[in-house]
Amino acid sequence: SNQRFWPHRRFGGSSYFQSVPALNQYWHPWLLGGRVEGSAVIDGQSWDLTGAQVYGEKNWGKGGFPESWWWGQAQGFTDPRACVAFAGGQVSAGPLRTEVTAVVAALPDGTVLRLGNPLTSQVETTVSDDRWTLRGYSRKWSIDIDGTAPIADAHILPVPIPAERRNVPGALEHLGGTMSVIVRRRGTIVWKDRSRLAALEHGGLDRAQAELTRREQLSQDR
Repeated sequence: SNQRFWPHRRFGGSSYFQSVPALNQYWHPWLLGGRVEGSAVIDGQSWDLTGAQVYGEKNWGKGGFPESWWWGQAQGFTDPRACVAFAGGQVSAGPLRTEVTAVVAALPDGTVLRLGNPLTSQVETTVSDDRWTLRGYSRKWSIDIDGTAPIADAHILPVPIPAERRNVPGALEHLGGTMSVIVRRRGTIVWKDRSRLAALEHGGLDRAQAELTRREQLSQDR
């Protein structure tokens, strides 16, 4: 109930990149909020989910996941209408190779802004083991996002390699990180808040395998 769908008709979260054929990855956050009604049974225990917030997106592309990528999404802000999401990585299509990050913020007043077009609304991104830092700006809007989560708490998730029909460790995933957000309009702060229920992800086969190896070594040393 109370669903908040993507409001722009022309392009989705990937903007005009969605019109470029044969990219290895596209991203679209089609549901920016809503309320759950129902329950879930996990390992024999029933959990009442009624009233929980929901978010939905889709990813698609040619050849599976990029060589490296970063992603984040948060609700759980003071105002339940707020939702922030970002996705970026190494995008390729044949000889074309570039790094792109897109940011979407649904503000409590109903505004939905998207930044991440390389020429008109750039997003500068720095991702380390424990931190996701993004600075996006256009002529009208700017957004600062700081996400944090310790790498030791990350879930190591498998990703598919379609050509080989197998899964391998590929993503470090957090479901309880912290995300601080500041949105400015023409330099004036119009919204800022912090969520402690942020999902944060850093993807890449080498990075995930390195963390898996580190944990296995720690286990052996004990």
